[in-house]
Amino acid sequence: MKPIQTSLKRWMEDNGNFKENYTKIKHDILNNPEVKTFLSEHPELTANVIDKNLIKLYEYATQSKQCQQCTSFENCQNMLQGYSPILQMDNNDIHLSYEKCPNRIMHEKQEKQQKLIQSLYVPKEILHASIEEIDRDPKRGSAVRELIKFLEMSKAEVPRKGLYLSGPFGVGKTYFLGALANELKRFQISSMIIYMPEFVREIRSSLKDDTLNEKVDYFKKADVLMFDDIGAEMQSAWFRDEILGSILQYRMMERLPVFFTSNYTLEQLEVQIASTRDGIDKVKAGRLLERIKQVSREVPVKGKNRRD
Repeated sequence: MKPIQTSLKRWMEDNGNFKENYTKIKHDILNNPEVKTFLSEHPELTANVIDKNLIKLYEYATQSKQCQQCTSFENCQNMLQGYSPILQMDNNDIHLSYEKCPNRIMHEKQEKQQKLIQSLYVPKEILHASIEEIDRDPKRGSAVRELIKFLEMSKAEVPRKGLYLSGPFGVGKTYFLGALANELKRFQISSMIIYMPEFVREIRSSLKDDTLNEKVDYFKKADVLMFDDIGAEMQSAWFRDEILGSILQYRMMERLPVFFTSNYTLEQLEVQIASTRDGIDKVKAGRLLERIKQVSREVPVKGKNRRD
């Protein structure tokens, strides 16, 4: 932190207005609510030590703490982007340090996702969706209520079950996932939305570059996992049982939620996933369906086709 403090000190020395207003600025710093709280917690600090550390106190007082004044990582107001200042006592002296803020932690987590997975995301406009912009179509009311209920519960702890949103083409199921993902960011909960046909292609390509295990492990452990348009892809028995089944088994055991969108009801999906390039296997399809039921609850989404 020395470069910042050195720059501040040089600015103070070179700026005549600061010298003239030193008393006022000192008064403002010492009356900053956060600084006052810190000083009241450490009555052993002498006036001399406080004066010697005014620059540190100024640096602390003028920055956002834990993203309180920052809307995002990109719009961070602090001197060190994505770092929040902390005042501490060290050998009877004031020590100023920095730690990563929630926005930076989320930003780094998303960067890691993007580096690992290149082609699994839905269109960017979907991720700009919001709950407030969902129209109040009564036919979609139950789905909206379930999304809001999940968000409310997430403030305390992420629920163990997501939703299986079933309904015809164009009724807004994918938009719901985007709105949910966008809202979860506010609680520092990351989410991963995967378009299922792309997921199948991504897994195939992973066999060539030896990243399969790493990617599957990441899908298993994502805070909130979302599969968009399950049933639309033509699967192999290996993908259904060893990849998708393995991911859902892990999340079922660890009580991690999964969201799905599909044009099929759960009953119809069972028929769909039973048939693969390798033949029909109703037993293994039924096993996968049970895992889906353990990590999600089916909620129908109805309404007009919004893509017309």
